[in-house]
Amino acid sequence: MKILWVKADFLHPTTRGGQIRTLEMLRRVSGRHEVHYAGFSKPGVTEELERAPEYCARAWPVEHDVPPHRSVKFAVQLAAGLWSPLPVAVSRYRSAAMRRRIDELARTETFDARVCDFLAPAVNIRDRRGWILFQHNIETTIWRRHAEVAPDPARRCYLGLQARRMFEFERQVCRTVRHVIAVSPAEARNMEEMFGLGEVSSVATGVDIDYFAPPPAPAPVADLVFLGSMDWLPNIDAVSYFAREILPLIRARRPDCRFAIAGKEPAPSIRALAASDPLIAVTGTVPDVRPYLWGSAASVAPLRIGGGTRLKIYESMAARVPVVSTTIGAEGLEIHPPEDIRIADDPARFAAECLALLDNEAERRRQAESAWRLVSSRFSWDRIARDFEAILERHAHASAQPGCGNSAEMTRRAQPD
Repeated sequence: MKILWVKADFLHPTTRGGQIRTLEMLRRVSGRHEVHYAGFSKPGVTEELERAPEYCARAWPVEHDVPPHRSVKFAVQLAAGLWSPLPVAVSRYRSAAMRRRIDELARTETFDARVCDFLAPAVNIRDRRGWILFQHNIETTIWRRHAEVAPDPARRCYLGLQARRMFEFERQVCRTVRHVIAVSPAEARNMEEMFGLGEVSSVATGVDIDYFAPPPAPAPVADLVFLGSMDWLPNIDAVSYFAREILPLIRARRPDCRFAIAGKEPAPSIRALAASDPLIAVTGTVPDVRPYLWGSAASVAPLRIGGGTRLKIYESMAARVPVVSTTIGAEGLEIHPPEDIRIADDPARFAAECLALLDNEAERRRQAESAWRLVSSRFSWDRIARDFEAILERHAHASAQPGCGNSAEMTRRAQPD
């Protein structure tokens, strides 16, 4: 197949779960198919294009300024979000140059399959009929959960507004594309019900078992570790919640409990945790996260917001590190608690599960071994990539009308936003 793949960014430097998932799959898919990759490039970053041949035959970069969080430009975007019909998480990726690039490729090249990777790039696709949407998360769910846990009425109101606008946009896109692929059967069912869709396919999250295999005697780092990008709001909320409500309960029994937060671009509130507590380490961007997993007794995923499947959990399992998670943190994963993971949704129970592992090395080893058997037998990237290819091939030349709504509605909704 000849595949056009559109995403909001390139895949190097690789710092996010969505990048890891796409990179690992495309490395394998591109060995069997011709992949053309279009994404936003960053001025002055050479690695993203130098390493693009690892996963595509042709790269089509488009320069576009996506302001970082905590910047003045992002604050302006947030203010504009009060009036824009598009959610801010989508409108900040709108690009006339990318629209022209996609139009040109559609006019000059013939593709067997066209993939929109994540929801936001769909804002730059004029006619979405015939496209396959690869949904790593249900974005509406994420924003609804943001609103639910917002600390004050003003933020609850703003985030609720964003959630409503995200629902309208996400439903529109899902109902106009040819097919939707989710990252778990649970999320596929949720999208079918939430947006009134026909069948939504799903592919699991994979993990590189060999890459995460621990060395014989890893250097100790911490008792508990959290792994994830620390500029992503669900991760910021999870770590703040853990430090505020769970860690003190653990410290009541183990006052010397050390907590490591390993992830790029930590927000000021996360850096402040380390500044006020010498037993909390905030790493920022690190060249390799594996030593932080190998050197910790347990991995925690106390998420209260989020969607998709969490690479951090399967990576911890592959590193033979036992995991404690909330239900939302492990949502969509094939797990068998308490055999291969511990699940707890209130602070006291979460703390108790962490202490049960910290106090018992034999139990840590037992749970870690059970989890490793699960991921090693079922979730290799080779298998996941083959599953994804099969879905593409099945829908690339579908004879049925694209999309899941009625034809008149699809034609209307396929027009530019």
